[in-house]
Amino acid sequence: MRTKTERKDSGLKRKLRSKYKIQSKSDRPRLCVYRSNKHIYGQIIDSSGNSLTSISSQVIEKEPKDKGKIDISFRAGQKIAQLAKKKKIQEVVFDKNKFKYHGRVKAFADGARKGGLKF
Repeated sequence: MRTKTERKDSGLKRKLRSKYKIQSKSDRPRLCVYRSNKHIYGQIIDSSGNSLTSISSQVIEKEPKDKGKIDISFRAGQKIAQLAKKKKIQEVVFDKNKFKYHGRVKAFADGARKGGLKF
């Protein structure tokens, strides 16, 4: 079993690896995702560090067809894509931070792609 520090180190390695790749594409704004146990948050940040738009799963209304957090994450991704279109943003770089690209993070990205964002 891995210890707490080993898990923390692997998350830090993943974060640094993704930041290095994002810096090479600095001409596009980045779609930064944060996942907590209850909610998922996303914001579009320009190259100078200013937040252009943001979304949280807290503001997404839960519908009867939603089966859980993954469906809500997908709809949050669609919503941030709509907000980005209003700001005339079509292309972004996806910044998953220290999180693995599966589950709710993947659903958020798929929702943003379906909403019209390109990354």
